[in-house]
Amino acid sequence: MAITATSAFWFIDNLMRVRVAGDETDGRLCLVDCLAPHGHMPPLHAHHREDEAFVVLDGAITLYVGGSVHRLGPGESALGPKGVPHTFRVETETARWLVACAPAGFERFVAAAGEPAAADTLPPGIVMPEPARFEELCREFGIELLGPPGTLPQ
Repeated sequence: MAITATSAFWFIDNLMRVRVAGDETDGRLCLVDCLAPHGHMPPLHAHHREDEAFVVLDGAITLYVGGSVHRLGPGESALGPKGVPHTFRVETETARWLVACAPAGFERFVAAAGEPAAADTLPPGIVMPEPARFEELCREFGIELLGPPGTLPQ
């Protein structure tokens, strides 16, 4: 599947809109526009291939990176460096933020683990593969799962 700057995916309980695809930057960078509901919190994980920067556009998220806690509102940003365990939680009814990853690849993970969005809205339910397939995709894309949702870095 070709991923372009107009691709949108339902991924877990998020709407993920690709704004800059890795194919447009020779793999140097991707930019994904994320929308998620209150309470969304991915499993504790570490990216072993890319740095991940978060820039909040609307709402609020709490980003847990290593031993640091960043409470981010509109216009605020923080970095999830390569190899450092992190997770985040949506604190408002919804939150919207940009994720910039360097090098690119995160957008391909979202496409592989999610499905093309049927509408420009949050998905009607959880969209993700079976747990064993999700873990396989994480390994394939250099993402190490370190605990279930709710687990914080030490």
